[in-house]
Amino acid sequence: METNNLKKLTEQLYTFNNEAYETFLKHRETGEKGDFFKEVKPFADQVKVCCDQWEPLAVKWSMQEKPKNLHPMQIRNTAENIQMVSIRAFFPESSLKRFNSHIQSIDFILRRMLEELARE
Repeated sequence: METNNLKKLTEQLYTFNNEAYETFLKHRETGEKGDFFKEVKPFADQVKVCCDQWEPLAVKWSMQEKPKNLHPMQIRNTAENIQMVSIRAFFPESSLKRFNSHIQSIDFILRRMLEELARE
């Protein structure tokens, strides 16, 4: 069932978003950049694979179910934002305000989706 798969992928992205936030805080505290080939690329690749599966399912679901306050454009932006955050998390010079804004935005959309998916 597609809804189960969508829920699983959404939960995975939610976990990745939290991991990115924790990683950013760690690197910001130490001031050290993440090693590109050992840390950044493997994490960003995992997020991209998950996003590539999640986005078309989520867009299709949102167009069929028409959940309140969840639109296809928000889903596309969330997929783009989480991929960007998955890389920036390893660079302490990233803007804290901007990074937090993206994390919160991603968090909001993924939580809303999980709430709606739980109703089905």
